[in-house]
Amino acid sequence: MERAIHQFALAVTSRNQVHFAMPETSSIDPALPFIDLHRHLDGSIRLETIIDLARQHNIELPGATVEEIRPHVQVTEPQPGLMAFIAKMLWGTRMLVNGEACRRIARENVEDAQREGIDYLELRFSPYFMAEPHQLDMAEVIEGVAAGIAEGVAATGVRVNLIGILSRTYGAEICYKELEALLVHRQNFVALDLAGDEANYPAPLFVDHFKKGRDAGWRITIHAGEAGGAQSVWDAIQLLGAERIGHGVRALEDPKLTDYLREHRVPIEANLTSNVHTSTVADLNSHPLRDMLARGLICSINTDDPGISAIDLRHEFEVAAPAAGLSREQIHQAQINALETAFLSKQEKQDLKSKKAESNRTQ
Repeated sequence: MERAIHQFALAVTSRNQVHFAMPETSSIDPALPFIDLHRHLDGSIRLETIIDLARQHNIELPGATVEEIRPHVQVTEPQPGLMAFIAKMLWGTRMLVNGEACRRIARENVEDAQREGIDYLELRFSPYFMAEPHQLDMAEVIEGVAAGIAEGVAATGVRVNLIGILSRTYGAEICYKELEALLVHRQNFVALDLAGDEANYPAPLFVDHFKKGRDAGWRITIHAGEAGGAQSVWDAIQLLGAERIGHGVRALEDPKLTDYLREHRVPIEANLTSNVHTSTVADLNSHPLRDMLARGLICSINTDDPGISAIDLRHEFEVAAPAAGLSREQIHQAQINALETAFLSKQEKQDLKSKKAESNRTQ
């Protein structure tokens, strides 16, 4: 079943994402806020925008239409690993020639979240990764993103928080510079993350970076247990102070870690389709999320890079989660978990629930 679901086909949505048939009965609870906690800003760029920015700035693309560039930008079959998946993002970052381009893609991210029916979104990005193709000042990237998010929020009413990423792929020294740039604009971020080449740049290289991040008052979420094993998750928690784990696919390999995650209620930001696309798991049916939830782990369902995977959050709930063997009860619990583990205060969570209830009453 999951093989059939996973084939890309037919029509295209306004976000240039492949359209998947949705079930007639929704497993999304309309009474609860619809939340994505793990989404990369630079992995969520519209294909039309890539084409438009390329035309404006005379950047050569491998095609002139959405369909011509799609195979270069989006995943049409599982990639041989995480870094091959990340390489798909480079066509998007190549278009970020200035702060205005960063502002545009940030605003469009929020607009697209509204179209998906998302009530609360945590968007994360690495300023160095976005700045590197055109050697931009990271401050220009951060300021452009912050301005675009503010515009998008004002226009849509979607609640958005930003998470700053240190891109481990570039090594510890570049990450120090990235951290410095983020700290200058610390008021724009709620949390700090570590992403990129997990296998070759492990957590011990970044202990000091994350101490500084915690000292700045940021929450901490770490990509771990995706390209690395269970020890990577342990290191994220014990060395970097992770409050949440991004992916955590390999966590069940260590029974002691599984027990720790359950007993200490360490949340996991699960990303079903993405984990197939990076070959972290063989297919949706092989994904451990159903077993994680069955063992009492606090997992949410998220998109990761919807622009690269050609999906949205509704697809992950309505298509990917059932294909991964999740029951309706588990999908519902994952939606509850997203609200409980969001980087929001208790009052902000209550406000989000109240706003959702008010919206349902007026519909």
